[in-house]
Amino acid sequence: MTTFPGSPRLLKGALIGVDPLNPLASVVIFQYNPDTMTRRLEARAVSQEGDRGEAFRLTGAPKETITLSMEIDAADQLEQANPLTVTTGLHPTLAALELMLYPKSFMVIANDVLSAIGTIEVIPVEGPMVLFVWGAARVLPVRLTSFSITEEAYDPLLNPIRAKVELSLAVLSYHDLSLLSPGRALFLAHHIAKEVLATLNVANNVQNVGAGLKLF
Repeated sequence: MTTFPGSPRLLKGALIGVDPLNPLASVVIFQYNPDTMTRRLEARAVSQEGDRGEAFRLTGAPKETITLSMEIDAADQLEQANPLTVTTGLHPTLAALELMLYPKSFMVIANDVLSAIGTIEVIPVEGPMVLFVWGAARVLPVRLTSFSITEEAYDPLLNPIRAKVELSLAVLSYHDLSLLSPGRALFLAHHIAKEVLATLNVANNVQNVGAGLKLF
């Protein structure tokens, strides 16, 4: 990171697990913003083969996947003798990430009790709603489809102190979420913002074309 006094202060990306019972359980702010991020969009068409007369019909927002790598390093905290980091290393940060794929333990226990007393149908347990935050213009509900953790260094107690995490996220749109879900409203706001930005781009292109014609 540059130490030049005039350099802008960068916002940090984050993954936030929204759980009303424990709001701060899964908040992971990127220590270093990834240098690159890959986004892949796939249309939700009525028919992938493109039936006659239906070629332009869409059933919803495209399926979008995001892949990125994040690095975590405890060196600064260890240098400052942070008590939690000295005792546990990166375990708390990694646990916060992993919990985004876990159901709540008390719900698992409750379902075990219901199953033991003969309940015929046990409702699958829901995980937290995860938000991918990448600046004010991109706050998206996502599902962590997978991630891999490579632990690269350890302290004398074998706590990880440096790690690299490869994340794969599936963006959840109004096609995936219930009508009353807060995530649905967030994605719809994201959709509308894209329409506004696309309109601004058209206006900018028209202006550029006009400036080009003046040269002739």
